[in-house]
Formats: sequence, structure tokens, C-alpha cells
Amino acid sequence: MRKAFVILFYFFLSNLVCYAWSQLTPEQVAERAKWEDFLETAEIVGYEQPLNPRDAVTEPWKLTLKNDGVTMFAWWKNVEGRPKGYPDSWKWEIAAYHLDKHLGLNMIPPIVVKRFRGDKGCCSLDYGNTITLREKIAKELKPSSGAQFASLNRVTYLQRAFDNLIANADRNQGDVLYTPDWQMLLIDHSRAFYTSKKYTKKLIFDEKSKPTPKPMKKLPRTFVNKLKSLNFETIKVAVGKYLTDKELGAILIRRDLIIANLDKRIAELGEAAVLY
Repeated sequence: MRKAFVILFYFFLSNLVCYAWSQLTPEQVAERAKWEDFLETAEIVGYEQPLNPRDAVTEPWKLTLKNDGVTMFAWWKNVEGRPKGYPDSWKWEIAAYHLDKHLGLNMIPPIVVKRFRGDKGCCSLDYGNTITLREKIAKELKPSSGAQFASLNRVTYLQRAFDNLIANADRNQGDVLYTPDWQMLLIDHSRAFYTSKKYTKKLIFDEKSKPTPKPMKKLPRTFVNKLKSLNFETIKVAVGKYLTDKELGAILIRRDLIIANLDKRIAELGEAAVLY
């Protein structure tokens, strides 16, 4: 009996550690495969382009999906090439989602490959009932408790670390969503995984970011260990066919830049001030 209790306790503790910084709840993570299947198999019963092109340069479509009596909204796009002067690809959306899952961040809503009007693109679940960072700032909304506020700060540092890793050069206030429980969800990763020197010589977010510093102040040890364990093959297995070998190599270069940044901060501030 005691042995069973100890095993159960450690199972609970390991999940507590994992989900302390995961944005999807354990229940939402457990249902993720179900929603991936829904996105792939559901019938498209309606569609529109409700967003202003100035705010959504990739011109996504909002789909109404229905399957087995369940109706949900989703977002679809198939941007490819340089439509607005910047490299853009719907395939990078898929790669970002699978890398997010591999690292255990669980910050990106379920997303799959789906055909719409004969074209192949990415289709992501709309959780609904969320606000953007832009709306949060405009309405001066803040968490009701100090614990939520501190947690939100830590999640922001995770978002910066992830964007650093994938070279997401286009994070804006419309790409960060908040649920009523202050979960942070990240969308729009079609401008990422760049390989030029600009994105392999320095980080996007750090103490030298302009116009304001945006450091990765404090990160979970578990996440940092996952970063350290990444290699070419593990990333390739995680993201499948959606990234080139050059793009995979650039991820590892940026991973090393992140670790070097953290090592420098640890040397200056002590490990307890940088990792938790």
C-alpha cells in the first residue's frame, strides 16, 4: 500500500512540475489528439475572411467546422513565398506546433494540415473566448491576484525563449492570446525558422533588444534541460517534413545562443535567480 502511494505521489509531482509552466491544462493536453482529428475530418460548413488585411497580412480564413454534432471555428491559411516582402510559409505553422509539443510548452492551439477549396494549408483550432495582448493593453486588464501576475510574467519569458528558438521575427500584440483564466496561447508562426545571419548570430529577445530590453529573466529547469537535449535527429522527428536540414541546423545554433545567454545570467546572478 505504501509503495503504491509513493508511486502515485511521484506521478502527481512529476505532472505538477510539468504543468506548472504548460499553458494547456492536463485535460486540454489529453484532448489535443481528439481536436487534431476533428480538424482533419470535420466538414467545412461555412467560411469567411473577417480580419482586416492590415492586421492579418496572411489573409487567413475563418472556417466553421462540423463533425458528429460538434461545431467549432478554426483558422486556415496557405501563405507561401514572399507575398508581403518577407519569407512566409504555412508549413512553418505546423513545425512550430510540433516543436511546441515536443518541448512540453503547450502554448499553441491544435493545428493540422487541411484542404480548403482544393488547396492544402494549415488549420488551427479557435478556442474562442480569448483576448489579444493588444486588447489587454488597451482595456488595461490585469490578473486579479499577485500569483497570476507572477505566473504571467514567467510565461512571457517562455514565449520569448520559444520565439528565440524558432526565429519568430513577427510576434506582435495580435499573436498573443489570453483566456479568462490567464492562459497564454500563441498563434501565427508563418514567419519563423529563418536561417540568415541576422537570426543565427544573435537572439531576437534579450537584454539588448530594441527599442526596449526583453530578457528571458527566469525559465523552468525542465524546459532548459529539454533545450539542451535537442539534437538534429530529435528535432527532425518532432517536426517531420516541414523543415529543411538548414532550418533544423539553425534551430540548434539558436539553442546554443539561448543556453549561452542563460549561462551568462547564472554567472552574474546565481542559478536560483535564473532557473526554477
